[in-house]
Amino acid sequence: MNEMDSKEQILKRSVEAKEIYLPHISADPVVFGFDQNELKVLLAKMHYRKQWMLPGGYVRKDEDLDEAVIRILKSRTGVTNVFLEEFGIFGKKNRSEYYFEDFDDTLFQKQRFISVGYYALYNSSEIYPVADEISETCEWIYLKQLPEIELAMDHREIIEKALLTLREKISYKPIGYNLLPEKFTFPELQKLYEAILGKKLNRGNFYKKIKNSGVLRKLDEQRRGGAHKSPDLYSFDQINYTRALEDGLNSW
Repeated sequence: MNEMDSKEQILKRSVEAKEIYLPHISADPVVFGFDQNELKVLLAKMHYRKQWMLPGGYVRKDEDLDEAVIRILKSRTGVTNVFLEEFGIFGKKNRSEYYFEDFDDTLFQKQRFISVGYYALYNSSEIYPVADEISETCEWIYLKQLPEIELAMDHREIIEKALLTLREKISYKPIGYNLLPEKFTFPELQKLYEAILGKKLNRGNFYKKIKNSGVLRKLDEQRRGGAHKSPDLYSFDQINYTRALEDGLNSW
């Protein structure tokens, strides 16, 4: 799609949006995945300006905010069954203005929008994103790649705040149920925590803390096929994991 066509598309959607959506409020989901011992985030590359952005959108006049973000993520990326949690509000006065500077001030998308940030954790091998009509592509982008790409509006700030929230949460809540496969090794779990925290962890201390938390269940099987000793496999104890999510990790 060329620049002229993408502008026409935005103008058409502006007219429709004024009838369907609430003014001045939007939602931006930050979906984290884990692959190759690294975190990545789900982004869409727009036809207009060819910039990357979070797959966000607007809230319909007849729906709740939480319902809106689930619908937005499904319509923008094809992703469903993702548990999303609110983590922040973003309301700088010129968040959208520069991005839509080529348009008249009456454009719906150019108005001042306060966006509610949501984050989700998901096993990226189970998500196959599909771009919507306003996007050129929708892909997983590794966090280490973010400095090299152009992100629209304040979406870099939103991603950074989501990651900071995740790092704070990891100190008192279990992490990993939606990011790892059903069966995993202990080193794989440690690599996940290190990827989130952005630093190396002492193996002995980490093992003790996780074991004391009671969220893991050791399986009577091992990972086969490696050149070295086959490591033990674990899975999450769903009852204890859920309890730790509700009550916190007292032993952490």
